[in-house]
Amino acid sequence: MSKRPKTIQEYIDETPRWEDGTEVSEAPMTRMQWRIWGLATAGKFFEGLVVFMTGVALPLMVREFQLTAADKGMISAASLAGILIGATALGGLADHFGRKMLFISEMVLFTIFLVLVAVSPSFPFLVLSLFGMGLALGCDYPTAHLVISESIPSHCRGKLVLGAFGFQAVGALAGTVLGFFILSISKSMADWRLMYACAIIPAITVIIGRFFITQSPHWLMSKGRHKEAEREMRRLLERKPQYPKDIVLEPDAALTIEAANTPEFTKLFTKPKYRRATILASVPWFLQDLSTYGIGIFTPTILAYTFGHDSGVPRNLADVIHDDIQAAKGAAIIDVLLILGIVAAIFLADRVGRIKLQIGGFIGCAIGLLLAAISTYFDGTTHVLLIFAGFMLFNFMTNMGPNAMTYLLAGEVFPTKVRGVGAGFAASFAKVGAVATAFLFPILLKDIGTATLLYILIGTCLLGAWVTHRFAIETKGVNLEHIKLD
Repeated sequence: MSKRPKTIQEYIDETPRWEDGTEVSEAPMTRMQWRIWGLATAGKFFEGLVVFMTGVALPLMVREFQLTAADKGMISAASLAGILIGATALGGLADHFGRKMLFISEMVLFTIFLVLVAVSPSFPFLVLSLFGMGLALGCDYPTAHLVISESIPSHCRGKLVLGAFGFQAVGALAGTVLGFFILSISKSMADWRLMYACAIIPAITVIIGRFFITQSPHWLMSKGRHKEAEREMRRLLERKPQYPKDIVLEPDAALTIEAANTPEFTKLFTKPKYRRATILASVPWFLQDLSTYGIGIFTPTILAYTFGHDSGVPRNLADVIHDDIQAAKGAAIIDVLLILGIVAAIFLADRVGRIKLQIGGFIGCAIGLLLAAISTYFDGTTHVLLIFAGFMLFNFMTNMGPNAMTYLLAGEVFPTKVRGVGAGFAASFAKVGAVATAFLFPILLKDIGTATLLYILIGTCLLGAWVTHRFAIETKGVNLEHIKLD
């Protein structure tokens, strides 16, 4: 008796049964699926580690290379600019060369530039190396999402993608703690180089591990490579006892159409069903990055000033390290709130839904910024309490809502054939907001004042909530082969 062919996601989502007919509650994850997830989390961890560690390393870089304020801005924006370009220029290659090849290549590229950062002999070399590292991290934005979402059951896709994304916050905390530890022990001008060097061997280990994962069966099928897709499916779903015992794939109708009519990049904007997904994936992410990076960059400074941890203009290396240690303490407090926010997102994404969390998160961010803006009209204890409550609420709500959901939605709302380029464009468009913030926030802060700038960011948060509502595509628990874009 021949077995009925099924689509890839039907096999992944299929629930095994015991011999007596008893059905388990949900599709169990295989060892390969967990391996893919673990290696994807490593990429997000490194991103948080090195990007946030730059903030701790920057004062020592400034002193070693005698940097101006403009030079400091270039260092802060270099990796963000790399992410902006890399997400589209490299992330889209996953649609052409396969998820696995890009998954490996991006980590190789990251490791090469990580080494170059650690040995940088000059300021221009350092900026170029940070930019190159950003290219690799930008590629990881869509690719890490794709390798997870295309290989795991629909019912747990949200929490596992967000779980991997959450390791960015874990990496940020680890980078801050690592910087604090090295500064406390070594107290040398070269400490910033050691911070980056500590990540080299772990990165090489991740490269080796990525060679042993499966290629995405979804991608193989979209390329018409039917037999290879079946072979990779057997590897992906290998378990003891084996279930299913045999895999016979049928091409998904939507993927067949996509294979016959290969969409180009421009169709993300010209075809109505793609345009809706593109707007939902990119515009709220852009608006979210405006406030998240702006507040993220300046909150440690504001908290340090508020609680009296500012020692004034550094006079020598000891002063630089002292102030750097105090800034690291303030950043660690914020990173904890980011982790709590992502934990909430993991538990709620597959229960409440992506769209509700994103809208609610944007509104919560606006309320947090409003408290911070109101604090500027008060002095003393009231000022401290309002600004502390405002920024803490903002950091929790952004990671529970738009910071997490925009990343999740960008990898889910596009068809397989353009999922890489679509998610890559969304990440790049978002980083336009991040880079703009890195350059313009200090200028606007000086020219228009803190309160006015915060009111503008409140407006961008509310606009993000409206755009999310207007172009909503809910993907909670939905088979990726059945995403509705009509």
